[in-house]
Amino acid sequence: MNVKPLKIGELIAKIPVIQGGMGVGVSLSNLAGTVAKEGGIGIISTAQIGFKTPGFDKNPIETNLKEIKTQIDKAREIAEGGIVGVNIMVASLQYSEYVKAAVAAGADLIISGAGLPVDLPKWTMGTRTKAVPIVSSAKSAEVICKYWLKKYNFLPDMVVIEGPKAGGHLGFTHEDLMNLDTLDYDSEIVKIIDCVNSYGSRLQKEIPVVVAGGIYTREDMEHYLSMGASGVQMATRFVTTFECDAPLDYKETYIHAKKEDIVIVKSPVGMPGRAIHNSFIEKTKEGKVPHGKCHSCVSTCSPGETPYCITQALVNAVTGNTENALLFCGTNAYRAQKLETVHDIMQEFS
Repeated sequence: MNVKPLKIGELIAKIPVIQGGMGVGVSLSNLAGTVAKEGGIGIISTAQIGFKTPGFDKNPIETNLKEIKTQIDKAREIAEGGIVGVNIMVASLQYSEYVKAAVAAGADLIISGAGLPVDLPKWTMGTRTKAVPIVSSAKSAEVICKYWLKKYNFLPDMVVIEGPKAGGHLGFTHEDLMNLDTLDYDSEIVKIIDCVNSYGSRLQKEIPVVVAGGIYTREDMEHYLSMGASGVQMATRFVTTFECDAPLDYKETYIHAKKEDIVIVKSPVGMPGRAIHNSFIEKTKEGKVPHGKCHSCVSTCSPGETPYCITQALVNAVTGNTENALLFCGTNAYRAQKLETVHDIMQEFS
C-alpha cells in the first residue's frame, strides 16, 4: 500500500504515525522530538510532567505548567522542524491552565481525552495550535462535533479514535475489555469516520481521523488506512525504543512480559485501565495502599478515599521501583523482544 502523508491543516507529517502520549515520564522531549524528526508526530504527555523537577512535591501543578514549555522546547531542538504536540487529560486538575500553557509554549497540536474536551477550542481558536479530541464511540464523536459547531462554529482539526486495545485508561466498560474477541470495533470505527466526515462537509473542512489502540506493525496501520483512516497513533511500540524517556528497567518489563501478564485493572481515576501484572496489582486487591501527600493530578480522585495514589504508582514505574508500580501498556506489549530505534520503526511505517 502506498502510504500518504498525514495532513492536519498546514501541518504535514511525512509518515502518518502519531506517537501516543504516555504519562509520568514515558513520553517526554526525547521520544517526541525523535519521532517528529523521523517524519511522524511526537507527543509529550503533560501528566505529572514535572515529577523530576525541584518543587514538584510542594507545588505540583505550578511545576508541571512550567515544565510544559521546557519539554516542548527540548523536543523542538531534536525535531529539526518536525511536528511536536502534547496530550492533556480532560480529567487533569486545572485542565484549562495546562491547555493555555501548551498553547503559549507553541505546541503544534493538543490531543485531549480522559473525558470529552468540550471547551478545548476556547483556548486554541485563533492560535496555531490544533485541537484534537479523543473519542471511543460514534456517539462521543457526534457529541463533540455538534457541541463545538454550535458553541464555537468550529470543528476538530483532527480526531483520534482510541480503541479497546490501547494502554492506560480506557473509555470502555470492564465487560467489553474482557471480551475483545467478540467486540466488533471496526464497525464502530467506520461509523466514527462517517460522522466526522459528515460534519467536516458542513464547514468544507478536511478532518483527518487517526486510529489508536493495538497498532504494532505496518500491517495494522494498512488495515485502518484501508477503512478510511488518515493515520494511526501508536504508543506501546515506542516504549521499547532506545529514545523513549522511560528508564531501562521500565522498558524491560515490556520485554519480559507474557501475553497472560497483560491485565485490566481498576484505576482511582474512575476508568478501567490496561497494565502489566505485578505484585503491586495484587496488593491493590487486598485493600487500600497507603500513600503520602496528594500531588493534584486528576479531578476525579478523592485523596482520602482512593485505593492507591496513581501518581505515586506511576512515578514508581519510572524511578526504579517497578514492583510497586502501575505499568500501563497496550495489548501488544508482550510482543516486544528487544530494544529498537525510533528510526527503524518509522522506516517500517513509511
